This record gives sequence, C-alpha cells and structure tokens, in this order.
Amino acid sequence: MPAFPASRKCLAALALLLLAISPAAKAAEEETQLWIGASTAVKASPIDIIVVDIGHRFRRDESGGEQQLARIALDHAVAKNVQIGGGFAFFHSGPEQELRTFQQLTLTHGILQSRTRLEQRFFDTADEASWRLRQRIQASVPLDTAKRWTLVAAGELFFHLNRAKPSDKTGLAVMRQQAGLRHALNKAVDVQLLYMRQQTFRDNRPDAVVHVPWLTLNWKI
Repeated sequence: MPAFPASRKCLAALALLLLAISPAAKAAEEETQLWIGASTAVKASPIDIIVVDIGHRFRRDESGGEQQLARIALDHAVAKNVQIGGGFAFFHSGPEQELRTFQQLTLTHGILQSRTRLEQRFFDTADEASWRLRQRIQASVPLDTAKRWTLVAAGELFFHLNRAKPSDKTGLAVMRQQAGLRHALNKAVDVQLLYMRQQTFRDNRPDAVVHVPWLTLNWKI
C-alpha cells in the first residue's frame, strides 16, 4: 500500500473523532453478526443524487433472525457542501416487517461529514409510528495520493423520541462506532470493509453489544 500522506490536521481530526465515539465501559450481552450490502448512486442532475441500496444481515434467531433491507434516498444540494434529502426503506425479517420514511441534512467540511436524520418507523407489530433521531459524524482520510485507499471512521447516536411499543426506551437508545477501509477498484466502483460496534442501551439489564464485520460494494453512475 502507498505511503500515508495525510496532514497532521487530518490525523488530529481523526483522533478526536475516535476518542469521541469510544465505547462505554459497562457490562453487556455480546454477539457477532455479519452484514453485506450493495449500493448504486445515480447523479440525476448537477445537484441531485439518487442512492439505492440493498443489504442482508446475518443475525441469531434470538436477535430476530436474518434480515433483508431495501432503501432509496434522494439528496439535493442547497449550497456548497450542504445537502437535504429523504427517502424510504423496507426491512424484512421473520418476527416483523418495517416500513421506514426519513428526512436528512448532510454537511461536509474537508475530511469530515455530518448527517442528521429523522426517521418514522412503521412496524407491523405496533399500532403507531416510532420516531427516531440519528446523528452521525464520519471522517474519511485518503491513504495515498491517488485516493484509491481511504481510512474511514464514524460514530452515530440514535435517540428514540416516543414509545411505539411498551418495551421501547426513549432518549439515547443506540450508539455505533465504525472503522475500516474503502478501496476504489476504478472510478465508478469501490468496496468497503468496516468493523462496527453497536451498543443498545437497556434499562435494568445489561446493554446489548453487537460486533459486525460489514462489507459493501458501491457503484457510482
């Protein structure tokens, strides 16, 4: 792999991000899953991008069994490095089905990207929609001058805004940390392999922690 040319400023920003998303040290119930996915990004106009992605999550029966997802989103640039958008998604598993709509704001500054997403989740096992706010920060640091290799680190917090089910927890409910590599196979296709740690906060019992190798193939048109 080529030498790492990132500036000290980039390294400092990445280090701060990793510190900010370091996992909480507490008792937890842990498991390992495998997620795979593929996405296509279509530049519909100079300021509009449509993203379609699908995925499969290999999970234990105790965690709802295997899950499939399909999602479509539109992002519209309203200013330099500022996008607003939204879309919908469908999640299928044995215990329940979920239809999700969402709206989002994405800000980019250098190697950093911030995404704020508001979701409305409709389950076939609940009578009302579950509202969730997600705040994500990601750093992408090129590892070579051709930018074929990129180091990726991200942290995301999930806040539940209401109780659609009696077992739901309001407030901070989930925290994710991700780290890995993205490799450009050519100008249009890249592959990304991440390790993700997902921690679900639970009242009066140990948190649930999931360790996920996550492989995705991305295609830009």
